[in-house]
Amino acid sequence: MDRIEFFREVFEGSASMDHNEITNIRLNADGSAIVILDQAALPGETKFVELRTVEEMHNAISTLMVRGAPAIGIFAAFALYIVARRSTAENYGDFRDEIMRSSAFLNSSRPTAYNLENQLRRMEALVAGLAGEPLPSIVGAMRREAESIQDEDARMCRAISEYGLSLISDGNGVMTYCNAGPLATSRFGTALGPIMLAKELGWDLHVYSCETRPLLQGARLTAYELNSAGIDITLICDNMASIVMSGGKVDAVFAGCDRLARNGDAANKIGTSGLAIIARHYDVPFYVFCPSSTFDPGCATGKDIDIELRSQSEIKELHFSAPVAPADVKCYNPAFDVTDNGLITAIVTEKGIFNAPYDKTLAKLL
Repeated sequence: MDRIEFFREVFEGSASMDHNEITNIRLNADGSAIVILDQAALPGETKFVELRTVEEMHNAISTLMVRGAPAIGIFAAFALYIVARRSTAENYGDFRDEIMRSSAFLNSSRPTAYNLENQLRRMEALVAGLAGEPLPSIVGAMRREAESIQDEDARMCRAISEYGLSLISDGNGVMTYCNAGPLATSRFGTALGPIMLAKELGWDLHVYSCETRPLLQGARLTAYELNSAGIDITLICDNMASIVMSGGKVDAVFAGCDRLARNGDAANKIGTSGLAIIARHYDVPFYVFCPSSTFDPGCATGKDIDIELRSQSEIKELHFSAPVAPADVKCYNPAFDVTDNGLITAIVTEKGIFNAPYDKTLAKLL
């Protein structure tokens, strides 16, 4: 029995979920609104918000109240269900047009993460395939499809976590970037999933979490999740990664991914590419984790990925008690960068661990 089979046996169990128990994204009691855990308020406040209109749901994505590529995709699927449930259309044509308009609007909220577009297209295809059915039947099917997307993500994240656990050993040091834990997915997480499973096994890992912009997601969310789970974690500023690696404290770097190109180039939160370059210098393995729903077969290379630019205020003001830069100074605030496939040791998905040449191996995800 190899390590992956062993871990799968240890953690064997269904990843299916009771949708009334999900905390980060769920429907309210009567199914009329989406309830989300507001990630923008963490860690200072644990706040749940109900969203009913497409404008509110677009704002929740763009302001990072809900974030993480898989979580955004799940949220978008439920968002279209809420749009359908609230629709006053009296015929299929008007109903379909409303769904398509709302889907395009939601997709404009964040351009880089592929799961958003991917799951919206899936919901659109469902509606198109049910042309001629009674509208209430279509609405019910949309709810079931959104729940299926959420269930599938949980199973994918569990498998990703099991594969990832085979890449590390008890006593290792792991550096993380961005936030790729349960908050960013349905359950378990992607890049943080193996660390969570290692804790269940009683392993003694030490995690170095980079703070990660935008919105200091590593400091606010990764540190929050791992600390709450009782995992030994040290928070560092992004520009401290080199000195930590130089001391031999890091055995692997785990990073998430928001869009994966066919050639293995990976878009993730800004600074991931620089961290991969540092890891290469110190000969530290650099692993990218993502579900197959993040793989964009229409994207040939990282040069084809649209990089989101965010507000200058996030650099100068957000999370500070007073501005830290002159009010009129210009700022450049991209939310993502692209890590060249040549810097990636392996890409971990629910379908296995993929190595270079990625343009050949990732074809299996199709």
